[in-house]
Amino acid sequence: MKRGGIPVAKKQVSHAYEIIKGIIKENPVLVSLLGMCPALAVTTMASNGLGMGLATTFVLVCSNAVISLLNRVIPKEVRLPCYIVIIAGFVTLIEFLLKGYVPALYSSLGLFLPLITVNCIILGRAEAFASKNGVARSVLDGIGMGIGFTLTLFLMGSVREIFGTGAWMGINLHLPATLTVFIMPAGGFFVLGVIIAVINKIANKKPPQTVGCANCPNALNCPTFNKEGETL
Repeated sequence: MKRGGIPVAKKQVSHAYEIIKGIIKENPVLVSLLGMCPALAVTTMASNGLGMGLATTFVLVCSNAVISLLNRVIPKEVRLPCYIVIIAGFVTLIEFLLKGYVPALYSSLGLFLPLITVNCIILGRAEAFASKNGVARSVLDGIGMGIGFTLTLFLMGSVREIFGTGAWMGINLHLPATLTVFIMPAGGFFVLGVIIAVINKIANKKPPQTVGCANCPNALNCPTFNKEGETL
């Protein structure tokens, strides 16, 4: 069946891919290695990781939608400052919401909540994807990247909280022993490294033989990367 000359099934698969790709194939933390600061700093507890992930997803989806809508209006010379202003507006909104309705989470996230404004995941998706695609695809891209980011932070927070404190989401697991190193910075690096190794093993991913833009997962969305695999 076709609608407007485009097969409906193909369109549905394409929309599904925009969401699924951010979970593993183009996961912003595990593959692109973006958003490292919040991933390592706030994941001492599973609830913190979940809260930061959901807050970032909200900002990512909303900013992608607005930037896609205003793409033809925003001058190219000042696009980055305009993107930051749009992102900062949604960050301020989520700050007010968390402070008013979830004050405990607001206090736990602390400085890293306003720093969502300069999170390279959000600005990167705005520049590489939202500014070049329609609103629907941009929103789906934001949802997918947000889910991938949230799941990663929640998984890291869960592992660190369980092995570091013997509890999970406020539930005492009565473990025979805990290692406080897991809730320290070194524990964050260790857990992140192990998760990346496991994901690469499951995906059977091998290190690239050559280093360059062609091996970057976001190469096709990069404005300085041409079809021949070279930077412009």
